[in-house]
Amino acid sequence: MRLWVVRGAVLAVVHAVITVVVAGVKAANPTGQTVVEAVSLGVLVGVAAVWAAVDGWRVVPGRGWAWVLASVVAGVGSAVLSVVGRALFVDQTGVSSLGQALTGGAAFSALLVLLPAGLGLVVGPRLEGGRAVGAEVEPRPRANGG
Repeated sequence: MRLWVVRGAVLAVVHAVITVVVAGVKAANPTGQTVVEAVSLGVLVGVAAVWAAVDGWRVVPGRGWAWVLASVVAGVGSAVLSVVGRALFVDQTGVSSLGQALTGGAAFSALLVLLPAGLGLVVGPRLEGGRAVGAEVEPRPRANGG
């Protein structure tokens, strides 16, 4: 399966679950959700950044393009899944919410994936011991000549 499909689908599900949980918390306690929202967005950003950094560390071929496409898939997928999840588990969200979710919500979700993934792709190759996928590891010469 293509890299971007897996990454996009997983991050779409993660973001949709987070959105439904936050909506449930807001419905139960309308004034105490700011910390929950911040932590939940931090989880999504962290997952994207760490996963992209691992791709960069492993020198996965085509990783930049894969993360661009994955962010689009995650944006659209999370928009649809969050509307469905909110309709099933939180409130009576209807099809009328789908338009807003597919425009502003999808764009926001795509940026929440793309920006930290870009950061991870920059940081990942700079980590110590990075190696290409399927490449043989050559021993590094020691500084003391041994």
